[in-house]
Amino acid sequence: MKKEFLPSKICKTCNLKFVWRKKWRNNWKTVLYCSKKCSNKKNPRPIKSD
Repeated sequence: MKKEFLPSKICKTCNLKFVWRKKWRNNWKTVLYCSKKCSNKKNPRPIKSD
């Protein structure tokens, strides 16, 4: 599968887009954070208004 067709989500902490990874195949519905660092932080960064 090409990377451009993978599902994506927005991280709850850093508000950056991240894509599906093979290690998340069994629990993609429950993934909320893009990394362990963000998961440990859990303080949402404000969304920039342009």
